[in-house]
Formats: sequence, C-alpha cells, structure tokens
Amino acid sequence: KMIDNPDYKGPWVHPEIPNPEYTADDELWRRVRDFRYVGFELWQVKTGTVFDNILVTDSIQEAEDYAAETFFATRDAEKESYEDAEERKREEQRKEREEREAERKRKEAEEEEEEDDEDEEEYDDDAEL
Repeated sequence: KMIDNPDYKGPWVHPEIPNPEYTADDELWRRVRDFRYVGFELWQVKTGTVFDNILVTDSIQEAEDYAAETFFATRDAEKESYEDAEERKREEQRKEREEREAERKRKEAEEEEEEDDEDEEEYDDDAEL
C-alpha cells in the first residue's frame, strides 16, 4: 500500500552548475584516431558476466564477421566450461552442507549421551540413599 507523502515535490532534478569555460565541440570525435581501451562501469546483481572480444565499429558487416570469428566460434565451449564449473561449485556446497549436518548430529548425539550419563549418575546417587 502506498502512503501519501505531503512533502513530495515531484521527481528530483539535478542542479546544473554553470561552467563558463565549456564550449560544445561537434568535431571532438574526429580527433580520436587510434585507441586501444574501452571502459565499462557496470552494476551487476548476478556474478558470472564475462566481457571479451570488444569491437567498436560503424559497419554492421564487420561486426557480424567479427562475431562469427570470435563469439560464435567459442560460445558453446565457454558455456559448457561455465556450466561444468557451476556444477562443481554446487557439488562442493552440497558436500559442505552434508559435512556440517553430520557434525551437528554428532554433537547432538554427544550432548544427549552426556545428559544420559548425568541422569544415570543422579539415579545411582538416589538409589544409594
């Protein structure tokens, strides 16, 4: 259920700070001749995303050819490798859970045995009286 907020003033709009030294440059992209690096800032909910074979181009044909040579050539093997690694990880986690459960049961059995021993001692003490 939504609760009314009488102080709500609408969506937040960031303040713009004037920069007198800024001038727009429509030709800026022409100055970049040769570059080697591409940066990404990502936020992920699920791990396991891998980036490789990055291509920056304005040619769809070049992109399709590059994808055929790189991405499509290795996709199945990489997927199988990832799934194998995930299966090994799940198996390790299952074994760890089983070991923890066995340890918990062992401790419970020891505690129960100690309680039984204490009960027997009390019973023997009472019987002697």
